Amino acid sequence: MGAPLPADPQEREKELRARLSPTEFEVTQCSATERAFTGKYWDCHDDGTYHCIVCDTELFSSDTKFDSGTGWPSFFDPLTNDAVATKVDTTYGMVRTEALCANCGAHLGHVFDDGPGPTGLRYCMNSASLDLRRTED
Repeated sequence: MGAPLPADPQEREKELRARLSPTEFEVTQCSATERAFTGKYWDCHDDGTYHCIVCDTELFSSDTKFDSGTGWPSFFDPLTNDAVATKVDTTYGMVRTEALCANCGAHLGHVFDDGPGPTGLRYCMNSASLDLRRTED
């Protein structure tokens, strides 16, 4: 993982705004959603591990990535059981399950129960919340 983030909310925001792109900040800190089919990983087929863009926590393996047809990178399982936290999201008049980095609380996307086996889950993530560390050949 990267260096710890400042505890003071104003200092944390200042550091993250300096380090992240405007889209990365809005997605991870304000729960925004990038437009479908625009993120850098929605159609990426490279092998590697996807990390949290904010704190560098390992979140997903490319082995669990699949084409959901939604325009967002989708995975059927996190790398470990404690990598991704969830909470109920009732914004926009819907009830959904929000996915967050369990380490730093960054918004990653949402989890749906229409994914493939073996979990039946679809972790629908924003590319802006992820950093792919490609496997070296």
